[in-house]
Amino acid sequence: MRRHLFLQIYAVFVAVLIGCVITVALVAHLLRNEATKATPVPLTALARLATDDLPDQPDALQAALEERAERLEVDLTIWAADRSLLATTGHAVAPPADGAVAHRWIHRHGRPALQVRLDDGRWLSASMPPRHPGDHFRRFLGFLALLALVIAAGCLPLARRITRRLQRLRDGVDQLGAGDLSARVEVRGRDEVALLAEAFNRAAERIEGLVERQRRVLASASHELRSPLARIRMTLGLLEVDDPERQGFVDGAIRDVAELDQLIEHLLLTARLEATGPLADPQPVDLLELARAEAERSGAAVRGEPATAPGDPTMLGLLLRNLLENARRHGGEDGAEVVLTATDEGFELAVQDRGPGIPEAERERIFEPFYRAAGHREGSEGGVGLGLALAREIARHHGGELVYEPRTDGGSRFVLTLPR
Repeated sequence: MRRHLFLQIYAVFVAVLIGCVITVALVAHLLRNEATKATPVPLTALARLATDDLPDQPDALQAALEERAERLEVDLTIWAADRSLLATTGHAVAPPADGAVAHRWIHRHGRPALQVRLDDGRWLSASMPPRHPGDHFRRFLGFLALLALVIAAGCLPLARRITRRLQRLRDGVDQLGAGDLSARVEVRGRDEVALLAEAFNRAAERIEGLVERQRRVLASASHELRSPLARIRMTLGLLEVDDPERQGFVDGAIRDVAELDQLIEHLLLTARLEATGPLADPQPVDLLELARAEAERSGAAVRGEPATAPGDPTMLGLLLRNLLENARRHGGEDGAEVVLTATDEGFELAVQDRGPGIPEAERERIFEPFYRAAGHREGSEGGVGLGLALAREIARHHGGELVYEPRTDGGSRFVLTLPR
């Protein structure tokens, strides 16, 4: 049973059920014994003493019985030998049955009553007067509440043991989902939770191995590709062509080689960011100076107050460069503008332009690798379709986010949010 979690939970419920049944049975048994057990001899003697010298006349008998009942603070009832009622105070109990024992306990409205046969053949019943009709019921409810509390306290350790292991497993899943491929969870026990933890560790190990092999393949491929690309670029640069038309082909080939080199660089950086997760060793970065340096290359305007955020200046510079290059291609003749503002949570760096904007259906797809919006033919405006995807990965690598927002007065607005 230790190997199956559902059997453990089922055993707990069965044990609780058995405990409740046994408890109710014991209570019923005690109440039954209370109603049938014989009365002690001293109580019988006291009952006979309470009826000594009682008159025989009905009126005098009733008055004398009421006086003694008030003095003893009990309800008294006297029957004749033939079970006919002679006198009573309060509410009379049932008359003695044929063949009843000489003295016994009976129950009257949930309260015990003493029933004794006197020496002259008459019967006496004595019971405590009712203090409150719901006393017995409230005591029973209190007993059930105490029993429920004990059962809940007994089940708490097992519930905490099960949920604690599930919590550790959930933390491991969250850690892996956040990009930490080394995340593993501790395996305890031999039930389903332990098997699930083992399966998670195996899956995490396989994912880490696949990503590591992919990274090594990309690194090796980039090293192997860059060497021939460098040789091709050098050969094309040294190539002299007298024909202007052919020289145009050479210049185009040089641009294609540069674009291919940029594609390889972006692929490698994207793969590295996806594998490493959040930035491990950030440095203070002057966002306003960084924006001015990148905007100077494309002639974009910069507005904002000085602000410093933790990050990698090289990566953040590449992010801004990609956004400004995108604005240059699609932003129209007015060019781009960089706006830096401070928020309660951190900083907001927006690159905005006056271009035609992006349809709502494509505002998330533009961040997919190699995606090109409708109407932008491959290679017609430069770029390889990785700029925005890489920019978002850099933003998330810094614990921030990059989103697209349409400008109210026309154009596009790419907003980078960074924590303090």
